[in-house]
Amino acid sequence: MSTTSSDPLAALGDLPGVPDAVDSVRKAVDRVYGHRVMRRRSNEVTAEAALRGARGSAALSGADWNLEEVRRRTDFSGEDESRTIGAALRLTAEAGQLLSIWRQSPLRVLARLHLVAAGGASPDDTVGRPRLAGEPVVEPLIEAPVPDADEVAGRLEGLSQLIIAGGSAPALVTSSVVHGELLALRPFGSHNGLVARTAERIVLIGSGLDPKSICPAEVGHAEQGRASYVAAFEGYLSGRPEGMAAWIAHCGRSVELGVRESTAVCEALQRGAA
Repeated sequence: MSTTSSDPLAALGDLPGVPDAVDSVRKAVDRVYGHRVMRRRSNEVTAEAALRGARGSAALSGADWNLEEVRRRTDFSGEDESRTIGAALRLTAEAGQLLSIWRQSPLRVLARLHLVAAGGASPDDTVGRPRLAGEPVVEPLIEAPVPDADEVAGRLEGLSQLIIAGGSAPALVTSSVVHGELLALRPFGSHNGLVARTAERIVLIGSGLDPKSICPAEVGHAEQGRASYVAAFEGYLSGRPEGMAAWIAHCGRSVELGVRESTAVCEALQRGAA
């Protein structure tokens, strides 16, 4: 991420196509929040969105399980896919607990998210901190070159300062940049994709765009497919304005697909079918 503006995130909001994506997302979110079911049963919609979001995020990390299988399981130890599902579920449950800390210390939150994702599975001290020089990264799906530890530290600090400073950028822009930057850096030895998508969720909730966490972007990222996700991310990685705009638009479409999913949940609850 590079720009000469004093408010770089706000500057990204002016890229061609981005204002339309921001407006489309806002209208979609407003519609689902206006659904009559949300007046009485919003907690049920939130819980279902969390489950479906975790399933979607895990699918992008290589564990593409049927929703009902995720719902049915209670034991997520064992094979790699099962542990990935368990990590995604734990992260989704943790996201809402970290909002106040995120505004003050994003790096603390990222460390906590990695600890939660790892679930105590690692016997060494690499969990919950950015990787050091020479430490390997295991990350399904993202094959771009990994920045070295010094670059990771500098860019994480820059991202943290942008978040703490706030600014006028729309929530969609900020969440897309947080997501993209964490994917680009892969600051931890593992679970970076899961952590990046959880951080995106935290921004969307904390910004006020989706305060009840009923618009799971992870659902939309998974629905658009792994190939589309990687192609859009490559646009972010390029640093070119058109690539950044394409990534933000992709993330916006993912939120809208998450809205569609939760709207269907609302309709099912209204019919008494869920």
